[in-house]
Amino acid sequence: MEFTIGGRLEVRITPADTGKRVSVRRLTSSGTPGSLFTDTVGVLTSWDQGVLSITRKSGETVRIEESALVAGKVVPAAPARRRGPAASFEELAPVLARAWQPVESEPLGEWTLRAAGGFTRRANSALPLGDPGLPLPAALDRVRDWYAARDLPAYVQTATGAAGTQEPLCAELERAGWEREVSAEVRIAALAPIGDLAADISRVHLARTVDEAWLSRYQRSSSPGEHVLKVLGAGPSVWFASVPGDGPAPAAIGRCVVDGRWAGFMAVEVDPARRRQGLASAVMAALARRALDEGASAAWLQVEADNEGARALYDGLGFATHHGYHHFRSR
Repeated sequence: MEFTIGGRLEVRITPADTGKRVSVRRLTSSGTPGSLFTDTVGVLTSWDQGVLSITRKSGETVRIEESALVAGKVVPAAPARRRGPAASFEELAPVLARAWQPVESEPLGEWTLRAAGGFTRRANSALPLGDPGLPLPAALDRVRDWYAARDLPAYVQTATGAAGTQEPLCAELERAGWEREVSAEVRIAALAPIGDLAADISRVHLARTVDEAWLSRYQRSSSPGEHVLKVLGAGPSVWFASVPGDGPAPAAIGRCVVDGRWAGFMAVEVDPARRRQGLASAVMAALARRALDEGASAAWLQVEADNEGARALYDGLGFATHHGYHHFRSR
């Protein structure tokens, strides 16, 4: 990371650069001999009273004393991809939302309040894709009241790490006392290579609806109710995959939603006793071939940062991180 001009470190950012992606270097101590530098890259979300706030791609906000700065510059926006299909956040965000729809929703300006009886944060959080039509404090009060009326915790879902994402909103939520609970990645890839996987799909069964056997393998449906079935069944073109197991529960399952050029993969789960046998790849290959038949050409999925097994699988399938998403909960 190069900060120098003519061999000298320079701070080339000002408060006027708020909202831009920056890279800064600061001292980790007071400047005594042996002090170390720390570099931070992210969106400059505020510069007030001698303190900079920089929101990283991970959603974490770092606060830096202006007096500790030794170098800083504006840097280009992070690329949306390294391989696979090109996509903007503005294109992809509505596709993700349509693939996991709530049972109940209500607009708040250009935000959407979503509820589904508490089944997953994605279906029970405010989706802020634009202007809420109110000052932010009033909008957040409205979010709290709406979820309290349904006996649900108040969440706001945000995105970071790509052009047009919501680092400033993340910083505002933190300042308002909202706590980031869960972070994950949205990954994208070309669809055809997934359909071309050398996987045995002969035992993969595809259906338009879920049955009790499929639900018995799905980790999130320990007590499936009508709201669970509505969320799983909603979407432009929904497909469910299963591979028979030795008992009533399938050995593997998956869900795919086809929406224009996009195919979204969710709920890919394998019996722990049958892992490393290629079942997850077979499920995804079968779903990908069906999505290709419907005209899709690009794939997306979401994976939590600590799910190492899934991350390794998706790395091997060519998925690259597009952006991160986070759920902030009102304290």
